Amino acid sequence: MSFLKSFPPPGSADGLRQQQSDTEAVLNGKGLGTGTLYIAESRLSWLDGSGLGFSLEYPTISLHAVSRDLNAYPREHLYVMVNAQFEEESKESVADEEEEDSDDDVEPIAEFRFVPNDKSALEAMFTAMCECQALHPDPEDEDSDDYDGEEYDVEAHDGMEVDTIPTVAGQFEDADVDH
Repeated sequence: MSFLKSFPPPGSADGLRQQQSDTEAVLNGKGLGTGTLYIAESRLSWLDGSGLGFSLEYPTISLHAVSRDLNAYPREHLYVMVNAQFEEESKESVADEEEEDSDDDVEPIAEFRFVPNDKSALEAMFTAMCECQALHPDPEDEDSDDYDGEEYDVEAHDGMEVDTIPTVAGQFEDADVDH
């Protein structure tokens, strides 16, 4: 696959959190081989035995999870969904999709499965992914910790009665509160 490149593996300077050897990489159902998965603060990388591999930047990763559903895939694995397209998809199929899909906001999706030989490593892999992903919050995510929207001002609402609750419509109704 032409998107595989040769590069040095992430190290301590990249904030390496987890290194998992003997891990099979699968992209959209096609096996890429067995190699080493590197979960670093800067990026998620996988390299095969010959030194070819790929890196994924955290802002492109939309979801990661441990999958134990053997109906979905025959082995337990770390599932990673990426908002990107890789060259293994032909340009013709992309052109066909663009003609059918007039919605320009639809982003391409790629599904990676990282299948460690030692499935007991899955929890450590997931934890490392969570820690590293948290270092790269989505600037468009309104639920992130650094949300810049309006905050609820408790002091401005001190005069509210304790026995009222707001309804969905923004009106207040009496609540059944025991005093």
